[in-house]
Amino acid sequence: MSQPPVHQSFEEFWPYYVSQHQDATCRRLHFVGTTLALGCVAAAPFYPPALLAAPVMGYGFAWVGHFAFEKNKPASWASLQAAAWSLRGDFRMWRKMITGAMAAELERVADLEDASAAA
Repeated sequence: MSQPPVHQSFEEFWPYYVSQHQDATCRRLHFVGTTLALGCVAAAPFYPPALLAAPVMGYGFAWVGHFAFEKNKPASWASLQAAAWSLRGDFRMWRKMITGAMAAELERVADLEDASAAA
């Protein structure tokens, strides 16, 4: 799927987001980028230019993951809505990775896709 389908809610968008992050290296690069971006935001009160580095870190690592490993175009490029939901998805995926729940989520979404294809 090159162009994301239209979604009515973030919860409807989430399985699509997960489907676009099947490659483990891509997910790891997202994790590193999100962590560095959060660090930049945390450092900004002490060093304001760090705030400018936050999106460069976050998106830079994520885009390398998509182009070099996942071999797809970031969903955030599709629309402003997709960009907002992708950012929210980045944080959810980060949280699931740090808690060890992302593998189960990948499996759950694959099962949803299989059920949808069978219907």
